[in-house]
Amino acid sequence: MTEVTRVPIQPIAKGSLTKLWLGVLVAILLGGGLAWAAVPKGLDIETLVEGTGDYPQEGDMVFVKYKGMLASNREVFDESQDIPLPIEGVFPEGSPFPVEKDATIDGFYLGLQKMQKGGKYELFIPSDQAYGAEPPPGAPIPPNADLLFEIEVVDFMSREMFDRNLSILQQAMQAGPGGLGGGPGGPAGAPEGGPAGPPAGQ
Repeated sequence: MTEVTRVPIQPIAKGSLTKLWLGVLVAILLGGGLAWAAVPKGLDIETLVEGTGDYPQEGDMVFVKYKGMLASNREVFDESQDIPLPIEGVFPEGSPFPVEKDATIDGFYLGLQKMQKGGKYELFIPSDQAYGAEPPPGAPIPPNADLLFEIEVVDFMSREMFDRNLSILQQAMQAGPGGLGGGPGGPAGAPEGGPAGPPAGQ
């Protein structure tokens, strides 16, 4: 008959059980943390410079200076251009964007409403609030890309004031070289609903 060597089972030392449970807890938290990290990020606004006053409302026109980048590598795909308007004081610097649903991508539309005049912000837009699987044809934005915008809010005004100022501008341009400082021709890219860059509506 084969002899069985018996190995006595040692009771778990005091404190080892606590370490065991701590190890299990750490493993659960790490697993939860990894799962949390895998969850897509939502719209996020980081304030770089505080603005002042009210926030733009639905229907307002917001004048911004911006830089659009791919969130994955910060590669710039678009930058605002100042519109050379002939009458100082009629429109502020920057590119005008209407705060209207479908006038720009959803994330830009929602983000503008959380920004104040004079403020500088970094706006993270997840792909489902940007262009999703179908970016504009020819755009340097891959499908399902998260976007990052650096935005400075120069000013904003109501749509009524914008339309009134646009009318003043058009009258000055029609009056020719002597009318309110307007020159021949018109401003390059008159602000009629935002620039043609990537934030424009789909």
